[in-house]
Amino acid sequence: MDTKPPLPPFDEAGAILKVRMAEDAWNSRDPARVVQVYTPDTVWRNRAEFPVGRDEVQAFLTRKWAKELDYRLIKELWAFRDNRIAVRFAYEWHDADGAWFRSYGNENWEFTPQGLMARRFASINDLAIAASARKFHWPLGRRPDDHPGLSDLGL
Repeated sequence: MDTKPPLPPFDEAGAILKVRMAEDAWNSRDPARVVQVYTPDTVWRNRAEFPVGRDEVQAFLTRKWAKELDYRLIKELWAFRDNRIAVRFAYEWHDADGAWFRSYGNENWEFTPQGLMARRFASINDLAIAASARKFHWPLGRRPDDHPGLSDLGL
């Protein structure tokens, strides 16, 4: 089985790196890339959807990014212990009509000894925002290292 370092049990540096790696993957908006860090039988809760396995997760992400256009995400470590990490996040996106939103949430992650995510539970709330209220302005893709994080932005 492939490994995806850093591996549990996590220390603070490893947990921070794992969070940033997840953020970078999600900002690629490439479902085939993103699912590679999950176990083949991964179990998710994302809002009111419950995909199981990489195929269902990939289909979910494909639908998500077809709806959530110009998606930009920031994740921040909240807590960690052993093989679990908790994060908070915010992302901005617009719909097909051009209406902008900022979605806020929390995720709980559980990893295998190989560093693959076996379980992901997300709670998310959406807030309609004016385009002028956006805070995430980097070009699509990876957030630049010098771009402020959630705490720096007061989020």
